[in-house]
Amino acid sequence: MTSTWDSLQWRGLIAQSTDEEALKPAVDGGGMTIYAGFDPTAASLHFGNLVQLILLRHLQQAGHRIICLVGGSTGQIGDPRPSSERILKTKEQTAEYVDKIQHQVRPFLNFEGDNGAIMVNNLDWTAPMSALDFLRDVGKFFRVNQMIRKDAVAARLESQEGISYTEFSYQILQGLDYLHLFREYGCTLQTGGADQWGNLTAGVDLVHRAEGSTVHALTTPLITDSSGRKFGKSEGNAVWLSPEMTSPYAFYQYWINVEDASVVHLLKVFTDMTPAEVVELEQATAERPAARAAQRELAQRVTTLVHGAHATEQVEAASQVLFGKADPAQLEEQTLVDVTGELRASEGSIGTSVVDALVATELAASKGAARRLIADGAVSVNNIKITDAEQVLSESDFLHSRLALLKRGRKNLAALNLV
Repeated sequence: MTSTWDSLQWRGLIAQSTDEEALKPAVDGGGMTIYAGFDPTAASLHFGNLVQLILLRHLQQAGHRIICLVGGSTGQIGDPRPSSERILKTKEQTAEYVDKIQHQVRPFLNFEGDNGAIMVNNLDWTAPMSALDFLRDVGKFFRVNQMIRKDAVAARLESQEGISYTEFSYQILQGLDYLHLFREYGCTLQTGGADQWGNLTAGVDLVHRAEGSTVHALTTPLITDSSGRKFGKSEGNAVWLSPEMTSPYAFYQYWINVEDASVVHLLKVFTDMTPAEVVELEQATAERPAARAAQRELAQRVTTLVHGAHATEQVEAASQVLFGKADPAQLEEQTLVDVTGELRASEGSIGTSVVDALVATELAASKGAARRLIADGAVSVNNIKITDAEQVLSESDFLHSRLALLKRGRKNLAALNLV
């Protein structure tokens, strides 16, 4: 596809925009300055934010200058939720989250060279502004009758809890960001998720009222899980980009388990695969769904994008370990811990018998049952078959001096942690 706009549409990255007739040739032409904002209301970005980062990558590769804003001021307020007031983070905690998210964002964009991306923090221009200046110079351009029409604000106004002036003012703060970036960098396009449309257009209106200039907004569709819920911090089902909050193994497993009906759409959104490559995987999925070729490609590409090639190699090796096709000793310690984290587990020590370990981890109902399983060749430790019912666990059986992986049959696994 020669048109950037058409490519973004094919990938499913455009939900709404202001004045498509004017915006499309500008996007196709390159040379715009475009920004997206990320609020540090948690220590990590999540699945939903990844859509914005990928959109920004495409736009930078098409020749546009990208501004990545991490909201040290808006993060202290928080975008109003339809349900309830946010619990405000301390200034110190918000500053810590800003640093983490700035670090997290950098690998997705190119910050070097003539078209290098720019990282900004809106606390830099809001902190020096007095409350009086804010009301006089910014607040005067906003109309309350328009502000209360925003979905989240309207929902809160109808609730018993109502909405604080703090959260009500969030859209003014975000609008100020657009005005500042327009004045400072000539920014003329802001992107965000579809649920941010009201905030984005508030910024568009502010620039028009304050400067008499036309700028644009573009939103991406919301990505939902199988129950139709939005992925995000407030939904309780977030897939985090931080390896400390969602391990690379769990991250990879999320993508590998995507349902067939969704995988083609997600390949378009989250990878840079060409239409021909996507069609090939779509056909493979239709012909041999059990092979999950599209899911494997999706998991491999997105995990590599977020966590790097080495982490992907480790989690793919871990999958082979769980299927009994590889030696768990090859796994790095953290990967091994991540892999076994959701398995049934118990504690043991050097010299514990395999029979006792099977009973402790509930892989066998009794010692007699454990001995019969061993006699039948149905038990392995670290994917090595056990043939002696009197065998005990040695120091080398506890990988990384932490745990041993026990298996009964092909699918029943457990971890024995060293004490």
